[in-house]
Amino acid sequence: MNGSETVVVTGFGPFRQFPVNPSWKAAQGLKLAGLGEQIHVYIKELPVSYVKTQQIIAEIWQTLNPKFAVHLGIARGSSVVILEQTGKNSGYRDRDVSGFCPESHCCMEGGPEKLCSVINMRAVSKQFKEAGMDVIYSRDAGRYLCDFAYYCSLYHGQGRAALIHLPTSGGLASADRLVPLLQTLIQTMLHQLDYPSETAQREDDSGLLKPAVRLM
Repeated sequence: MNGSETVVVTGFGPFRQFPVNPSWKAAQGLKLAGLGEQIHVYIKELPVSYVKTQQIIAEIWQTLNPKFAVHLGIARGSSVVILEQTGKNSGYRDRDVSGFCPESHCCMEGGPEKLCSVINMRAVSKQFKEAGMDVIYSRDAGRYLCDFAYYCSLYHGQGRAALIHLPTSGGLASADRLVPLLQTLIQTMLHQLDYPSETAQREDDSGLLKPAVRLM
């Protein structure tokens, strides 16, 4: 792989009925499992706070300049893994755990309304669905802290980020099943990051998306 070999994985801190957030447990599991011999996995817990999350993500990109950042969040009631393509800049009206909401209701004032990952999440989800895994594709990350963190990371990282929403019910809610799946998903994304032309060619041949999705 070219460039930095650090991959950042974040999960969120305590939230409502989750004193230990399943996304943070998954991040810790990925740290133990690793992503390959040449990759250093750096994990960070994000508080469910707009201000602190914005600060931490900016600091991650400024100080570590990782090859890629993966942000894990939870989709309450879901039994599938959801790969998010797009981060949204505006529309944040729900308060965080400290009761705060940005006055501007946006991530970055003056920033683009939408930013997309350089990873073609539709292609990744299609590959895993064909293998019988419960992985789906989404372009709406929900306008809360997950979406907020994702947009901030896409903004600072020039699109080199992913947001994965994790299930809280069903078989995949078990760490024993979830962590190996996440490990393979992220490795697939890293391969696409290094060899985007392969994905572009596959998608072109299948009649789906053409080149890998880039920043909007």
